[in-house]
Amino acid sequence: MLAVTRVAPQAQILECGTLAAAARAAAAADGLRLILLDLKMPGAIGYSGIALLHAERPEVPILVVSSAEGAGVADEARQLGAIGFLSKDSDLDTIEQAIARALGGRATKPAPSGPHEAVQQEIASLTPTQLRVLLEVLDGKLNKQIAHDLGMSEATVKAHMTVIMRKLGVQNRTQAALVARSLGLNLRH
Repeated sequence: MLAVTRVAPQAQILECGTLAAAARAAAAADGLRLILLDLKMPGAIGYSGIALLHAERPEVPILVVSSAEGAGVADEARQLGAIGFLSKDSDLDTIEQAIARALGGRATKPAPSGPHEAVQQEIASLTPTQLRVLLEVLDGKLNKQIAHDLGMSEATVKAHMTVIMRKLGVQNRTQAALVARSLGLNLRH
């Protein structure tokens, strides 16, 4: 909070305690300029928070602030739509600089360097509803259960699954789930 107010004193800060609340706030917020996201936010599984918020608001930069370690975590976060990655134990100046860069749009996502990265970018291109359907599939739910949970018809779920499978280059929902799991959408960090 302190870092945000020092970089953008006029900023209105919205705090959300769960990924679902963050997705609702992101969808409804006018003038949203930056999302600060913890990978371990309640309701987030692996990188699902990045993918969901990026799908909801692709034009808004996402800066991940997490205790997860390793260059691989930062790279995967960027491939799924984050503009940058900060360790929670970064000093205030480092956090302020990262926020300023993110607000200025100066960070860039790496170009895909292989099939894994290309699929990550396909995940990042899913719509919010498509991503919610995929996350429900990861939970092992059937189309009928997904339809009930998301308030849509079973035919709509099937249509979303068709698009998801095409984007991921797979033939069935099991393969879609395996691809998503391999990208960390269901792994806790």
